[in-house]
Amino acid sequence: MTAKTDTPNGKLTQDPHAIREPREKNLEVAIGRQVRELRKRQRMTGSDLATETGLSVGMLSKIENGVISPSLNTLQVLADGLRVPLIQLFSGYEETRGAMHVKAGEGVEVDRAGTRAGHQYHLLGHIGSNNSGVVVEPYMIVLTDSSDRFPTFQHEGLEFLYVLEGRVGYRHGDTIYDLEPGDSLFFDSDAPHGPEDLRELPVRYLSIITYPQQR
Repeated sequence: MTAKTDTPNGKLTQDPHAIREPREKNLEVAIGRQVRELRKRQRMTGSDLATETGLSVGMLSKIENGVISPSLNTLQVLADGLRVPLIQLFSGYEETRGAMHVKAGEGVEVDRAGTRAGHQYHLLGHIGSNNSGVVVEPYMIVLTDSSDRFPTFQHEGLEFLYVLEGRVGYRHGDTIYDLEPGDSLFFDSDAPHGPEDLRELPVRYLSIITYPQQR
């Protein structure tokens, strides 16, 4: 069966090769550039913004040039004067983006909530709090003849499986999928799911779970 998308005309809209304009790594400079850009976009002079905010022209000049670090109260005054949300003043700042490299065989074996006997979970990486809004947990899962055969997994989010070794009858809801090396399964993990029939052991597959980040 050929995989299909639910997007209009069967096309995905996100360009994986798109590159954003470079962002500033210095927070004060990033805020200053954003203030200047927003001021000019609204055709305001430094004097206009000074009058609107009650800040001196000299103070505004220092902020726009990234010379000083404005207080949160000053930033709120500027945002009000420019009629934009406070967070927009930080939009040009390049935050550190996390990455984690795990060498072959060095994934940490963990016990996930609800883990059944004989289900080995090797965590392949973890990035804590981030701005994406989601948590991603990549695992290498190994099942042997001592593994439980019944599915009891049910949790929020989405899950992607890719089989590397063995053969398994994997249940999702009322359907059992016959999975073998090279097969994948992508599903809503709020439905009951799990490896119900271990047909050729050992079974080894990659599991990537995503769910909303708790705010």
